[in-house]
Amino acid sequence: MPLTEREQKVLDELKEWELALSDYVPNDLQLVYDKYLERTFSLLPEELQKQFFSNFDNWLFHLHSLIQGSQLQADAKERILSAGRVFNPEMESIGEMKNLNLEQIQYIVDQQIARHRLYSFVQGGISGSGGNLVLGADIPAMAVINLRAVQLIAMAYGYEINTPFEMMTALKVFHASMMPKRMQYSGWNELMDDLKQADENEFYFYDGKEELTDVTWIEQPINQIMKGIAIMMFRKKKLEGLPIISMGIGATSNYQLTRKVTEFAHKYYQMRYFVHRGV
Repeated sequence: MPLTEREQKVLDELKEWELALSDYVPNDLQLVYDKYLERTFSLLPEELQKQFFSNFDNWLFHLHSLIQGSQLQADAKERILSAGRVFNPEMESIGEMKNLNLEQIQYIVDQQIARHRLYSFVQGGISGSGGNLVLGADIPAMAVINLRAVQLIAMAYGYEINTPFEMMTALKVFHASMMPKRMQYSGWNELMDDLKQADENEFYFYDGKEELTDVTWIEQPINQIMKGIAIMMFRKKKLEGLPIISMGIGATSNYQLTRKVTEFAHKYYQMRYFVHRGV
């Protein structure tokens, strides 16, 4: 079935985005920062490094399962199905979302993306206005918001995230989307390799690399810590009783992170749409 004019336009934009990602050249400061992080982390015993990343991976797996099995996510899934039934009243399962056209799917996805960017903005404002306890909860809260956004984007494109393949894929999309832009292309390539190796009818078991986090991912938690330090520095500077500067730092930082995550996740599942179409 040939692509519509709109689908061809989206595909062209997707290829341009992929090319820009592959052509991204880090500046000298970023390269020095990368080497500094690697050198610093390499000072730790190798066994301790492995244990650190293994524990981090396990935390992400458990967090994914916790979100996926929550009533909140079940309600969100039902809302996605209800939105899908606007276009196809006979729809009974998430898998049938694949039968919608791209314009209809993107309308539903855009709703999820806008909602979660707002959640992040509000969460950032709260973390910038509260005490140390609220600030300490910001990192796990952002992990939940962004991982949940990836799961809902996947469901809007018709992929249940309770199978081994889709669970690992959602986690790898989340992982790659959180990486610095200069490193994202390697994560994108790994996701594309997984798609090439799996048949559309066999997307159940996962046979690829199961390790998620490594030293290339450590920059994001460090950025969150630096954000926390900046918030603490400006928390006492208040305007009409509110720490406007620290609230602005938290809200802007969190919004930009979720914007980055949702954009990457949306591009990946757009690619899945075209793979499903046989393009």
